[in-house]
Amino acid sequence: MNYELLNSGKRQEACGVCGGYAEDQPLAFLTCFSLYALQHRGQESAGIAAGPGEGRKLWLKKGMGLVSDVFPDSADLKGIVCKMAIGHVRYSYGQEGRNPENTQPLKLRYRYGELAVVHNGHLLNSTGLREELECQGAIFQTDTDSELLAHMVARQGSSCLEESLAEVVPRLKGAFAFIVSDGHKVIGIRDGYGFRPLSLASLDGGGYFLASETCAFDTIGASFIRDLEPGEMVVIDEGGLRSRPIIDFPCSKLCVFEFIYFARPDSNLQGKNVHLVRRELGRQLAREHLVAADIVSGVPDSSIAAASGFAEEAGLPYEMGMVKNRYIGRTFIKPTQKMREEGVDIKLNAVKKIVEGKKVVLIDDSIVRGTTSVKLIKIMRRAGASEVHLRISSPPVTGSCYYGIDIPDAHELIAYNRSADEIPALIKADSIGYLSMDKTVEAVGLPADKLCRACFTGRYPVLPG
Repeated sequence: MNYELLNSGKRQEACGVCGGYAEDQPLAFLTCFSLYALQHRGQESAGIAAGPGEGRKLWLKKGMGLVSDVFPDSADLKGIVCKMAIGHVRYSYGQEGRNPENTQPLKLRYRYGELAVVHNGHLLNSTGLREELECQGAIFQTDTDSELLAHMVARQGSSCLEESLAEVVPRLKGAFAFIVSDGHKVIGIRDGYGFRPLSLASLDGGGYFLASETCAFDTIGASFIRDLEPGEMVVIDEGGLRSRPIIDFPCSKLCVFEFIYFARPDSNLQGKNVHLVRRELGRQLAREHLVAADIVSGVPDSSIAAASGFAEEAGLPYEMGMVKNRYIGRTFIKPTQKMREEGVDIKLNAVKKIVEGKKVVLIDDSIVRGTTSVKLIKIMRRAGASEVHLRISSPPVTGSCYYGIDIPDAHELIAYNRSADEIPALIKADSIGYLSMDKTVEAVGLPADKLCRACFTGRYPVLPG
C-alpha cells in the first residue's frame, strides 16, 4: 500500500461500514467479525451499536484503536440480544480528526427515539449545511458528517426514519455510504455517483447484511446479493428487504482507487475481483513499460498482485525483494540521528540476498508526493541493487481528491506540471513508467464513464461549493 496516501497530512476519512437486521442471529458478534475483515479501511477507531436492548435503547461500544483493542473478547458479543447491529472502523487524517468523540457509530437521542449512524466518504457541502443548522440552534458534539445527517433527520419532524432520510439525503453533496438505524430497522444509502462502495448480502438462517466490501460477507458466511446502486436506499426490517431510489439522475462513478490500492484483494467491486484487476494492471504495465532487468518485486501489500502480473507478462522471476513489518503502528520515531538522516523506515526492508547485484523492477500502485518512492529506492540501493526501475500500476496523480481519499493539493504532487522523464532524477531511480489511463480502465474492465478518475484526469463529477 502506498503510505503517502495514508500519511499526507490532510484531513479526510477512509472508513469501513457494515450492519444488518435479522430475527435470530448473533448480529453484534457477526458485525464484529465483519469489522475485522474491514480493518484495512480504518485502524484508528472501531465501534458497534446494537439493539433494541433493555428499555428499547441501543447498546453501544466504541473506542480508539483496532477492532481487537476495542473488542478484546469478541465472544462476549454473542450474549447481546438484538435484531440489528451496525459497525464502523475509521481512519482520519490530521490530528484534529483523531478526537475520541469522532469515533463511530454515533448514537443520538431525538424526539422519536434513538439514532445510530455510520458513514464512509466525504460531504462537499458539509460546511454550509453545518452553518445553516447552527443558525437554527443546533449544537454539534463532533466534526463528523454522520452527526450532520442526524441533525437533519431530527429536524424533519417525522416519526418515519425512512421518509426523513428520503427528504434530507438529496441535499447532501459528495461521496457517502451511510448505514443508519433507529433500533427497529437498518437503512443503507449510497450517494448518487456511487463513489464509495456498499454491498448487500443475505445471512444464513435469515436476515440481511450490508458492508463496504464483500470480503466482510465471506468472513461471516453471508451470501452476496448485489451492490447497492448509486442513489439507492435499502431498508431492512421485520418485513424483510425493500429498496427505493432517493436521488434524481444517479450515475455510476466508483472510485478507481478502490481497485488500485484501497479495497482488499479478495473483495469484488461491481463484479470485478480486486486481486485479478491488480494482476491485470501489472500485465498491462509490462506491455507498456518493459525494461531489461533480473527480477520483479512489489511494494507490500497492495502492489504484490500487480508485480506478479508484470513478472508473468515480462517473463521475469518474481521475488519477494521487500518485506513489510506488520506489527508496527502508524507512528514511528527513529531512535538515532543516523537513522533519521538516512531515512530508514522500520516498516519496510529489502531482502539483501535477493536484490544484491540485481537489476530490479520495483512495482508500486501509485506515486503521490514522491517521498515514499525516494525511501523505497534508497532501501533497494542500500541492499545492493545495481539498478532500480520503478513501475507504477496507475497513471500519474495530478489532482486532489474531494471524495474521501487523502491526496494532497495539486502543487504538492510530484507529477503535477512534470513529465515522466523529469521524475527519475528526483527520486533517484534509474527509470520510471506509469500505466496509461486507457490501459488502467481496460484492466479494471468497467466502462471509463462508470469510474471516477478525477485525481488522474482533473475532470471532477462534482465540485465543492
